Amino acid sequence: MGTMLAQKQSETVNLFIYFTSCEDHSTMKQPTTLTTAIFATCAMLLTACGGGTNSSTNPGTNSTPNSATNTASTTSTSGSIPIGIAFAQTSNVALLGQEGVAGVKIAEKYFNDKGGVNGTPIKLVFQDTSGDEAGAINAFQSLINKDKVVGIVGPTLSQQAFSADPIAERAKVPVIGASNTAKGIPEIGDYVARVSAPVSTVAPLSIKAALKQNPNIKKVAVFFAQNDVYSKSETEIFQKTIKEQGLEIVTVQKYQTSDTDFQSQATNALNLKPDLIVISGLAADGGNLVRQLRELGYKGVIVAGNGLNTAKVFAVCQQACEGVIIAQAYNSEQPGEVNKEFRAAYLKQYQEEPPQFSGQAFAAVQVYVEALKALDKKSKISQVPLNQLRTELNKQLLTGKYNTPLGEIAFTPVGDVIQKEFYVAQIKIDKDSKKTKFVVLK
Repeated sequence: MGTMLAQKQSETVNLFIYFTSCEDHSTMKQPTTLTTAIFATCAMLLTACGGGTNSSTNPGTNSTPNSATNTASTTSTSGSIPIGIAFAQTSNVALLGQEGVAGVKIAEKYFNDKGGVNGTPIKLVFQDTSGDEAGAINAFQSLINKDKVVGIVGPTLSQQAFSADPIAERAKVPVIGASNTAKGIPEIGDYVARVSAPVSTVAPLSIKAALKQNPNIKKVAVFFAQNDVYSKSETEIFQKTIKEQGLEIVTVQKYQTSDTDFQSQATNALNLKPDLIVISGLAADGGNLVRQLRELGYKGVIVAGNGLNTAKVFAVCQQACEGVIIAQAYNSEQPGEVNKEFRAAYLKQYQEEPPQFSGQAFAAVQVYVEALKALDKKSKISQVPLNQLRTELNKQLLTGKYNTPLGEIAFTPVGDVIQKEFYVAQIKIDKDSKKTKFVVLK
């Protein structure tokens, strides 16, 4: 094994030399950064040697593309079209991933009830990304090489996308991110797009809403998870917006998404008497931070980022959630016909309003279905080799317009979502029923 590991390390060095000595002459999207490519390559090599951390139980994830992958039938043995779903179903990230799973399952039934892809049903193939990069890499490898999907929805985190999306890019398999909002996601490659609006578009809205609610805000304390690329990307936008609004950042407190005790950071911030606290993190850590800030006596306005944009956060911060302001790319009361039907199906199944991540996940599946239908009308996709279909599907989905639960969306040539409607909501708790919901601010 030592000899094998040394050989793999040597191959990694050779790959590094290759990447640094070549120029990219493509006229399409810029490829992913060198560091991302090297990271993903190293992760795969370490996994192959048994030296990596693998939290996924997916079988067959270390296989490599071969001619069989490129010429396989478009449909599965059941006669359906396989679409890969790579969401976190375990770990603390499952608070977000499970909402994505709910959204895509409703989409699968919804579109199959309407005839699927011109009479051929779609079949969602699930792989658990867990909460880390290795889990996402394994999930993508399995979906591409073993399950032979036409495209992938996922992964849950932007942190995972920067590691796993390059694998799909090299295999020329389309990826649509349903919850990846960090800067630079679509630029990973030509086969990477997203239906989740970037933090640069959404985050400033909540700061402006907080100022509208309390014009006397002057001093701001900022918290962010320093080990999460989405949180780091979002806090940069938050801090830029805060300064542009003429406010003072009195402290920036860092933490880890795995942290549960925030007493030290919270106390340090509260000693500076901020009028506003802004948090960029995920649901579990962010919810705990909100709760502990309230327990320490903070009564001012709290703005939270997209990682807390889930009903699952209610179980974490409970009564302390009251009043938290969050900008959103989805509103369950959006008047479009598709959203009305999606909302009705979600309410029937879960007895609560659909959250943003479910709406975005539904939209991602919808994009695939409508792009596949358009292709099938030109030429029966069941007769198209898989590798060719993936390429044509990627081109088709970027050219369409889609009336989704998010409203009408389209894509830029790079693969970023073009979306018109955004919202700012505030968490409200009914003191009698104890029910909690996001209420859109007008």
